[in-house]
Amino acid sequence: MREVKPLPAVVSGLLLLALVPGAAEPITSDYTVVAADGVSVPDATAAIRSAGGTVVKRNDAVGVYRVTSADARFAAKAATSPALIGASELRAIGRVSTAPAGRPAGLPVGAPGPAALDPLDDKLWGLRMIRADRARKVRGGDPGVTVGVLDTGLDASHPDLAPHFSRTLSRNFAPDIPDADGPCEVKSCLDPVGTDDGGHGTHVAGTIGAAADGFGISGVAPGVTLVELKGGQDSGFFFLDPVVDALTYAGDAGLDVVNMSFFVDPWRYLCPANPADSQERQAEQRAILAGLTRALKYAHDKGVTLISSLGNGHEDLGRPRPDRSSPNYGADPYERKIDNATCRQMPQEDPYVINTTALGPSGNKADYSNYGVEQADVAAPGGDESDGHGTAGAILSSYPKLVLQAQGLVDEKGEITGSGAGSVEKHCSSAGACAYYLYTQGTSMAAPHVSGVAALILSRDGTTMTPDAVERELYRTAIDRPCPKPRVQTYPDRPAEFTARCEGGRTFNGFYGHGIVDAHAAVGG
Repeated sequence: MREVKPLPAVVSGLLLLALVPGAAEPITSDYTVVAADGVSVPDATAAIRSAGGTVVKRNDAVGVYRVTSADARFAAKAATSPALIGASELRAIGRVSTAPAGRPAGLPVGAPGPAALDPLDDKLWGLRMIRADRARKVRGGDPGVTVGVLDTGLDASHPDLAPHFSRTLSRNFAPDIPDADGPCEVKSCLDPVGTDDGGHGTHVAGTIGAAADGFGISGVAPGVTLVELKGGQDSGFFFLDPVVDALTYAGDAGLDVVNMSFFVDPWRYLCPANPADSQERQAEQRAILAGLTRALKYAHDKGVTLISSLGNGHEDLGRPRPDRSSPNYGADPYERKIDNATCRQMPQEDPYVINTTALGPSGNKADYSNYGVEQADVAAPGGDESDGHGTAGAILSSYPKLVLQAQGLVDEKGEITGSGAGSVEKHCSSAGACAYYLYTQGTSMAAPHVSGVAALILSRDGTTMTPDAVERELYRTAIDRPCPKPRVQTYPDRPAEFTARCEGGRTFNGFYGHGIVDAHAAVGG
C-alpha cells in the first residue's frame, strides 16, 4: 500500500484593492500564470515581475503561479513573454452567469460488506444497476483506500459521511470569491475543512462511500476513506489554480482515486488559437490547458486514478457544436466555432482521465449526457427524470441541511417544505438525529459510481496497483452494452439537438464506452 501522509495546505489570497489616498482606486487583480515548458522558477518569476506582477504563491511541481497586479495590461504583457504561456484572471465582476449544470468503522481487506441495505437504499436504483448491492457481500471497501472528492467541499457532519471522513488528509484549496460566492462565511474566506456551502461535493461523496451502517443510504464502496479536496467555489465554478493545487496535493499525499465532476472554468472548450478569441484570451486558454495537463499527469504518475464526468451538453465530443456559453465568468459569453482537432474540454479530454457517460433507470443514455467514441470510456447511472420515472429517476444522495434550507427546500425547523417535497428525503435515527438527501441528475452523479468501483478494485488487489491497471480492470469487468436499435436515439419533449447517434459495436461504443461499470465483477464476484 502506498504511504498516505498529511501535507500542509496551500492557500492564497484572491481579489485585493490597492487604495491610494486622493486618487482613483485601481483594482489589483489576482491571476494564475503558467510558465512555459522548461522555464526555471527564477526566470519565470523575473518574467512575471517584468510584466508588472507580484508572485504571492507558486506550485513548482507544475510551474503554476498565483500573481497579483495593478497593471490592467498585465495579462497582455504576460502573453508576449517567451518565459510565460499566459495568465488567467479572476476578475471583479458585477454579475455572475449561471454555473454549468451538474457541476456539485471501515471494513478490513477481504471482509464482506454488510448483507443488509440501509433504509433508503431501495431508492438507489443506481446501486442495483452496477450490482454494488451484491458486491458488498464480497467486499465492501478497504479503509486504506483513499478517494479524493475534488469538488465544492464535503459536509463531514452528515451521518453517512462522518464515519469514513479523513479530516487529517482533507484540504480546502478554493477560498470564497465574494463576487461569485456571496459574502464569506468566515473572516479568512477559507471555509473550514468538512463543510460544503455548495452541496455538490457532499452529493458526490455519498454515492462513492456513504457508510453501510443501518442509517440513511450506503455508497458504492461503503468502507473506503473519503478525502475532501475543495477545488470548486460555493457557486459551482472550478478555476485553474485551486484545481491544480488539489491535483498535485493528491499525488503528493498518496491518494488512490480522485473524482472530478466538473470542467475547468471559464471556458467550456480550451482553444489555443480560436479566431473568435482575442490574442490575450487565446493565451489564457493555452495557459489553463498547459497547467491542467501538467497537474493531471503529475497526479497520474504519482499513482492517482483519475475519474471524470463527461459533461451535460448532450453532444458528441468528437463533433462539438459551436460554444455559446464561454466565458461563463468575468465577461459576456459569445459564439465560437469549435475545432475538434485543437480545442479540448478539460479535464475530460486528457489521456490520463477515465470518462463517464450518464444513464437513466432504463439503461438508456441520459438525454443531457455527452457521448461519442472519441471520449466515452465507461457508463454509469447518472439519472434521467424524463426516463419514465420522474424525480425517482434521478440519483438520491447525501446533501447538507444548511444548503437545502438556503434553497428553501427545508425550513428552519428541519421540515421539508412544499418546494422540497418529492426532491428531498429526510431520515432520522431512533435517537432523533436526522440527515437529508437530494434527488438530482447529471454526469456528475455518474462519475462517483465509477470512482466507487475503482476504489473496490484497489481494495481487492491493493493500492500498489497503477492507475493504468485500475483502468484496465474497470474496462475488463464492465457489462457490455450495445448501441440501441435504432442507433439514433430521440428524446420526447427535447429539441432536435438532443437527438444522438450511437456509433461503435457491442464491446465499445459512443454511448457506453467499454460498458456499464460492474461493482460485483470488479470485486471478483
